Parts: sequence; C-alpha cells; structure tokens
Amino acid sequence: MIEALQCMDWSVLQWIQNTFTCGFLDIVMPKISMIGDLGAVWLIIAVLMLCSKKYRACGILLAAGLVLCFLIGNLCLKPLVARARPNWLDPSFHLLIPNETDYSFPSGHTMASFSSAAILGGQNRNFDIFAFLLAGLIAFSRLYLYVHFPTDVLGGAVIGMLIGFTVCKAGKYCINI
Repeated sequence: MIEALQCMDWSVLQWIQNTFTCGFLDIVMPKISMIGDLGAVWLIIAVLMLCSKKYRACGILLAAGLVLCFLIGNLCLKPLVARARPNWLDPSFHLLIPNETDYSFPSGHTMASFSSAAILGGQNRNFDIFAFLLAGLIAFSRLYLYVHFPTDVLGGAVIGMLIGFTVCKAGKYCINI
C-alpha cells in the first residue's frame, strides 16, 4: 500500500513537471509559495482583522488556527513522520527556491492555508472563494516547486481543514460568535 502511494506521488510530480513547467510559472510559483512562508499572508490577514472591531473575532480564530497548525504540523507531525522531501531524494532537480531543511509531511504551507480558508469561509461566506482559491494556489506551488509530494499536500489540506473547522466550532463557545 505504501509503495503504491509512493509510486503515485512520483507519477503525479512528474506529470506536473511535464505538463505545467514553463518560464511564466517558474517566476510566479516561487512568489505564490513565498506568501505562504510561515503562514505570512494568513498572519497579515489575521492582524488586519484584529484591527477591525467587525472582524476581530475572526482574526482571533485565524491566529489560533495558525498556532495550532504550527504546533501540530511542524512541531509534532513533521519530526514524527520524518518523510524526506522529493528534492532530497532526487537531487538532480533544479530548485527554484532555497532548499527546505525540515521534513515533508504534512505540507505546512498547505495546512496553514486550508485551515485559514476554512476559518475565513466559516466565519464569512464572502471570504470563501478567495481564501480557498489562494489556499489551492499555495498548495499547488509546493508541488510545482518539487518540495512536497502530493500526499504531503493532501494530508496538509485535510489536517488544516480539520483544524479550521475545530477552531470555528470552539470559537462559537469561547468567543460567542
């Protein structure tokens, strides 16, 4: 089973490289990935929301979700699973971004993005499309840049959404929203 998943992971990565690689995306994808570094775009949105009385509760939930993603993903799951990144296993691939030093599973960029999208969409339906579109772009950038396997991204999306939904549910009880 694990071997079949790994084979599928490599096949999807190769398909992405063979299908989408072009000069334009070689410029755009590192920038899209960069806005997801350390949850930067989501942290900025959280701070802006915290400055607004109307969106303050949503900003608190967004910040809480990002903290949980960091604790669960980066501090617990990545060292526990200790999965090598595709570019570590295939060093012949020319990276368009600096080499990552932490493990691959789950994708932290994807986890933070989908948690944030779930929280933003759960708090205000007007944020839904934008948040999930941006989360999807950030997740795809990680595959395009060859720093995550598809199952890392899928795992990050699922865990992130679970964290997002849990934070929204807890927010109803803790913050009265």
